[in-house]
Amino acid sequence: MKSVINFILIFLVITSVKSYSQVKSIDTERLVTMMQGSFSSEEQSLSDSDYYDIRLEMKRIWPERTDAKWLYVEQAVASMKDKPYRQRVYKITNTYEGRFESAVYTMKDPLRFAGEWKKENPLSGLIPDSLEAREGCSVFLTLMNNGSYEGSTNGKDCQSDLRGAKYATSEVVISDEGIKSWDRGYDENDKQVWGAEKGGYVFKKLK
Repeated sequence: MKSVINFILIFLVITSVKSYSQVKSIDTERLVTMMQGSFSSEEQSLSDSDYYDIRLEMKRIWPERTDAKWLYVEQAVASMKDKPYRQRVYKITNTYEGRFESAVYTMKDPLRFAGEWKKENPLSGLIPDSLEAREGCSVFLTLMNNGSYEGSTNGKDCQSDLRGAKYATSEVVISDEGIKSWDRGYDENDKQVWGAEKGGYVFKKLK
């Protein structure tokens, strides 16, 4: 009798772990689906001259990998889409129920990959080991009651030397309509030295 009870308990534990893993996979897939696509801040730039018309492209890569969901990201001024000023790879994982980490990676000579998002299998010639992690720059997202995802980097952990900065911060809101992203750089005295001052960029999803 005791062995039967032990078997049932083990079965229930295994079933629960499997079910939780499936839920995590579904939740992560939903987030990645909302993140991938073509986005534009044109509407915001037309109503407020302090903002530029920026195009954001995010494309799923390495779908065969099971360790995480991966995205290739390009950001460029609309008039110079062939010369993106930011190229990244995001690694999306579900840390626990309703919480996600978007880890940030860079690549060597990124401009050689400009426009890769147009391809069916972007960055197919690369592997994660060839990327460089931006330690401390992960964005931690939480699933909100309204179905959106909101989050930010952690304090001053993300180091940056752009325009005299010592660290950078990112605040992000992801919804079905698009992405709101507020990136800022600060010097050693916590004075902002780059990034939008009034609020984040509002990227409307085009497709």
